[in-house]
Parts: sequence; structure tokens; C-alpha cells
Amino acid sequence: MLGIALVMNGCSISYKFNGANINYQTTKSISIADFPNNAAMVNPTLSPSLTEGIRDLFSRQTRLQILSKGGDLELEGEIVGYDISQGAISKDGFATEGKLTIRVTIHFTNNIYPEESFDKTYSAYQTYDASQLLSDIQDQLCEIIIQEIAENIYNDTVAKW
Repeated sequence: MLGIALVMNGCSISYKFNGANINYQTTKSISIADFPNNAAMVNPTLSPSLTEGIRDLFSRQTRLQILSKGGDLELEGEIVGYDISQGAISKDGFATEGKLTIRVTIHFTNNIYPEESFDKTYSAYQTYDASQLLSDIQDQLCEIIIQEIAENIYNDTVAKW
């Protein structure tokens, strides 16, 4: 019985309500590089907001040490799209909704389990009432979009849903 207890304590994988599936005995850190904004239309606050949003989520939801480079897990990428388009159109031909879409490409490297590494593009959008000026609401829209993209990246990298 003691032998079974020793074997059971020898390896631990952490499963939490936040969905993280991390073996903290082998995986201790994640490096999250700055996400440059290479979209045709540039929102100057988007790059630091996205980078910090992703770092904050990993910091709150895991015990991984957050590094700028050289982690057991490495996350880097870029903002490739910041697009504004019309949504619904009224009978008189005017837009009633606007749509803000953000696209981010990432390169995820798992230096402990290389077979889990991948490249992927994430996209999220929010619609808004076209009678509002985008400049008045874009910070709020970006915050919601960043949260969605960060959660999707988190789920694909450490939660593996």
C-alpha cells in the first residue's frame, strides 16, 4: 500500500476549475513576447493592451512564471487585422450596426512537449450601434475582444479544450 502511495505522489498534473492542464513538475514558466501591431489600420493602444491581457490571464489562472523570453512554453505573435465594417443595413440603405474585428496570429512552442506546439490565427469581433462614434466606444470593444482572444489562446495552449 505504501508503494502505491509513493507512486501516486511521484507525478502530479494540476487540474483546476480554470481549466488548466499543466504538469508543474516539468513546466514552470511561459514566455509571452510583445504582440506588435502589423494591421493595416493601427490602434496605438491595442498592442500593449493585448500583450498585457494575455499575460494577466496566464498570471491569474496558472502558477507559471511569466517571462519575456526563454520559457518552457513560448507564446509570440502579432496583430494582423483591425477592421471596421458595416453590419446590419436598414431599409433606407444606412448601416444600423458597425462591426470591429481583431485578428491575431500566434506561434506557440511547448519546449517540454514539442508535439503540442502550433501556429494559429484567432479572430473575434464586437458589433455596435452605428449611430455611435467608434472613437467613443472602441476601448470598451477592444477590451471585450482582447478578453475573448486571450481566453481562446489560453484554452488552446494550457487548458487544451
